[in-house]
Amino acid sequence: MTNSSLSTLYRKVDARLLPYLFALYVVAYLDRVNVSFAAPGLIHDLSFSNSVFGLGAGMFFAGYVLCEVPSNLILRRVGARFWIARIMVTWGIAACGMALVHTPWSFNVLRFLLGVAEAGFLPGIIYYLTLWYPQERRARAVALFMAATPVAGVVGAPLSGYLLELEGALGLSGWQWLFVLEGLPAILLGFSVLRLLPNGPDDARWLDPAERAAISTELQAESVRGREDSASAAGEARGLRTVLLGLARQPLVWLLSAAYFALCVGMYGLVMWMPTLLAEVLGAAATPERVGRLSAVPYLGGAVGMVLVGRHSDATGERRWHTAGPLFVSAAGFLLSLLPFGAWTGLGGGPWWSLGCFTIATIGLWGVLGPFWTIPTGLLTGAAAAGGVALINSIGNTGGFVGPTLVGLVRDATGSHVMGFLAIAVTMALGGCCILLATRRD
Repeated sequence: MTNSSLSTLYRKVDARLLPYLFALYVVAYLDRVNVSFAAPGLIHDLSFSNSVFGLGAGMFFAGYVLCEVPSNLILRRVGARFWIARIMVTWGIAACGMALVHTPWSFNVLRFLLGVAEAGFLPGIIYYLTLWYPQERRARAVALFMAATPVAGVVGAPLSGYLLELEGALGLSGWQWLFVLEGLPAILLGFSVLRLLPNGPDDARWLDPAERAAISTELQAESVRGREDSASAAGEARGLRTVLLGLARQPLVWLLSAAYFALCVGMYGLVMWMPTLLAEVLGAAATPERVGRLSAVPYLGGAVGMVLVGRHSDATGERRWHTAGPLFVSAAGFLLSLLPFGAWTGLGGGPWWSLGCFTIATIGLWGVLGPFWTIPTGLLTGAAAAGGVALINSIGNTGGFVGPTLVGLVRDATGSHVMGFLAIAVTMALGGCCILLATRRD
């Protein structure tokens, strides 16, 4: 095929795959973070401390990390369609079950089970995209797919605010309505996956044989992909233990894991507490609906930043600074957000200053994601590609436990989140340095 024909073909693939995968991830991410909007109600109704909420919010990642790698390798064995459907249905059930929370113990257990249910979804989709897109087209595809996370915030923040206004309807609290009504779509979409999602190009009825062959030729032409065929079968035979031991000996994997850990510390340290912090600076003017609308603004900035950085990275072929740079920008956003809280100067900026700083932080946080995932998927092959992405994602996602838990502990100990955000800013700057080390040219 000519370059023009290939571009037309991949626009067709984009149109059929990306909006659907985007919708799946919007629902997944919303069910993961909607607990942040439920926080005031949970803390008030169930007498939770900041530490209890922070621990429970982070407990999702304990279950997620424990099951991530085996889940992603199972996906390669049984096929994307079946396993992604299983993931979605079970996480939808767990998400609805959050309405049953009544003690710190039940909060922790249900958040843990939600993490177990969702484990494997993100790295599974990233691996799935490698079955369709060659390296030079992949950052844009990953960025467009992962733009679902900030869009989930843009849509979900005001939606969550409105659902919280159902307080008392049918004897349920607003936060119970939020969990049930935002968990049901995952179950419905899970069943739709069985019908709508092909396992790969060879399984796509909407491609003709020539188009399937063209995609296969594109992927095989890559030197990395050319090695995958021979490595993949051997990787499957070696099994999980051998694959992981091999990955553990690669410094690249540990540096990328540390960088992703820093990213997750910042991302979830911010999003799990942002509605609460905005409510505090709004004071008497805070309502669930208003907090929800304002919380959408940083997510919107993150969506724009993610797409622009991903596109520019693909256009230039540069990954190193397109990944490290946004981490440094986000660290600066966290530091600037401390100013109105009197950390250094005692300056007051009100909710608009906080909102602006949170937006800078989210632009950096989500700007990293597209270029970041092209690094491991470009350097690892076969079973190592699936296991490596999942291992990096698993280790990195422990940061999702650390971030919100750290902020909750600091708030209880000091009455402020300042030292927690300062620690997050330093962690993210170190994460940027890990990217520079991982991608350096000797």
